Amino acid sequence: MVTASIVTYHTAANELLRVINCAVHSTIEILYIIDNSSNDSLRELKDVSEKIVYIHSDNLGYGSGHNIGIRKAVEKGATYHVVLNPDIYWNDSAIETLSRFMDSYPDCGLVMPQILYPNGNIQYLCKLLPTPMDLFGRRFIPIRKYQEKSADRYELHFTGYDKVMEVPSLSGCFMFMRVNILKKVSGFDERFFMYAEDLDLCRRIGEISKTMFYPMVVVYHEYEKGSYKNWKLLKYHLCSVIKYFNKWGWIFDKKRMQRNKDCLAALLQKR
Repeated sequence: MVTASIVTYHTAANELLRVINCAVHSTIEILYIIDNSSNDSLRELKDVSEKIVYIHSDNLGYGSGHNIGIRKAVEKGATYHVVLNPDIYWNDSAIETLSRFMDSYPDCGLVMPQILYPNGNIQYLCKLLPTPMDLFGRRFIPIRKYQEKSADRYELHFTGYDKVMEVPSLSGCFMFMRVNILKKVSGFDERFFMYAEDLDLCRRIGEISKTMFYPMVVVYHEYEKGSYKNWKLLKYHLCSVIKYFNKWGWIFDKKRMQRNKDCLAALLQKR
């Protein structure tokens, strides 16, 4: 069984229909819509398909919302669970193909497909585990050459994004995960209200299984980069990044150094 969850917050119903239609026309058997809005006006979406389970929740954050869906997946005995952003969509049998990939690689706990902008350009969402400079420097040092050099290594541009590879940090916009692994790591860390919760989860999954990039499946992502446009979202982003480094280590993080070293060595061998 494959289940999925979408967390919404005052999202327009018509904006959600695209990803909902993708999900209900796939092999996803249950789609949990976790609505963190102050009202339940999105409850009408449950009438779109019998696959949809609508849950109105207090707004305790993005990861907390998805944990509701993850706990339901565990209760249902699902094999895989997919975390979806509201602005994701796909045009083919993405879920079925990713299920087959995971069936073939039982040591893989998380896989992310190729993520493209709607115009077809690659979104560079395969990353090393970040240092403080990776996150703060590229955001607040407006020097183009520095940012390009930093991104080439940190976002693994040199790989071409055209091969299956093990990557220590994958985006939370589309996370296809093995439920028994999610159960072992207890889902998202709910101390992160918004942002960095995907990085933290991917890192914890990577400690007990593989986290893989599979470019043979393509999904599209609007990728609004809200924290670049909204000061409130920027505040959430900065607070979450600080919590992440407080949890894992700022300068002295031996596990980060080793995983990044192993990742780069493996990828450079494939060139």
